[in-house]
Amino acid sequence: MTSFLVIIMIFFWLLLLFYSVVTIGGVWYRIRYKSLLPLQTYPSVAVLIPAHNEEVVIEDTLNAMTRLEYEGPLHIFLLDDNSTDNTAEIAKCFSSVFSNIHYIPVPPGEPKGKSRVLNYGLKISTSDYFIVYDADNQPEADAIQKLVETAETTKHAAGAVGYVKTINANANPLTKMIGLEFQVFQLLMQCGRWALFKLGSLAGTNMLLRRSVLEKMGGYDVFALAEDAELTVRLTAAGYLLPVVPDSRTWEQEPERINIFIKQRTRWLTGNLYLLEKSFHELSHWKGKTFILTLQHLLTYFVFIVLLLFSDIFFIMSMLGIELPNIAAPLLLLWFMSYVVYTIQLLSAIVIDRNVSPSNVFFMLIMYFTYAQIFIILLIRSTFSYVLSRVRGQTISWDKTKRFKQEETEQ
Repeated sequence: MTSFLVIIMIFFWLLLLFYSVVTIGGVWYRIRYKSLLPLQTYPSVAVLIPAHNEEVVIEDTLNAMTRLEYEGPLHIFLLDDNSTDNTAEIAKCFSSVFSNIHYIPVPPGEPKGKSRVLNYGLKISTSDYFIVYDADNQPEADAIQKLVETAETTKHAAGAVGYVKTINANANPLTKMIGLEFQVFQLLMQCGRWALFKLGSLAGTNMLLRRSVLEKMGGYDVFALAEDAELTVRLTAAGYLLPVVPDSRTWEQEPERINIFIKQRTRWLTGNLYLLEKSFHELSHWKGKTFILTLQHLLTYFVFIVLLLFSDIFFIMSMLGIELPNIAAPLLLLWFMSYVVYTIQLLSAIVIDRNVSPSNVFFMLIMYFTYAQIFIILLIRSTFSYVLSRVRGQTISWDKTKRFKQEETEQ
């Protein structure tokens, strides 16, 4: 029992050290970051928007696309994956007015999901770069130009990665906490990994990629539910870089109900289980910088959640008066330090992002007890789903996130 607890403590302190160092690196990068000078010439870019039954949000998304400011050739492709609502009618209306907006019906096919749709989008477009936006995204006008400027001036860059912000953060406590989480993991930790290791991670949206590189890599893996994470690992293993551009921003809608949130994040975690299994068969995933990336995925999606569970157990045992063994340090300290580091990350993110408010500080203080605990359920749920599908020899189907009508935005 003592040896088991020692192993837990070692992993715990290594995880705390890793997160602390990356957080400091992210703060340092954000403070020193400066926008690049304009390019002399700008390459062509295709915007790919996968869409399936998106009538609730697609008008706002396409309106945002009409406001994009880019100095080079820019075409927007709405990739309609067999929608049965009014998505097609709305997109066709925009394409009839704007010459650079194109409605593209995607032929039916298997397996269903974002990866297959994006691969089709690559076939019907010919630009130097392409950028992916989810159907609920509203990028800021200069988002694409800043990504291209960074990609074009970074040696060995396969593209560039922007920042994803929550447009409905004030809808309810859940969206508020999702927004705070994104400030940490979509920006602060991204910036920290880039500053320390020259590692970037594709975020699934607001991500620019060089067409020639992706064609060389064989396109998207159609079986990957977390297609962004899977492609990130492959690109890194091949020696490419994905620089992080914190001032390239898009605004994205997040789930407003807990059941929708759980379904979305179960898909994300299941996709990372697929990636982990794939990494066990790919030796290149455990070499050089790719090892750091693979380790980071393992720490973030699995080790952190398991240690979170143990810290909860130790805390509850101490509250019930059950005596805990002491090994180098009291086990109750594991729970306390988990809370401290988690909260400091959130505090650093809202300070750097300049959105400190009484509301954000309050949610920051309670997120460890509420929001973070949901991920224990998510890991159990996704592991059961993934193992069951493997036993049955089934392909896990893509689970689309439900959208909500936005009355007003926070931009």
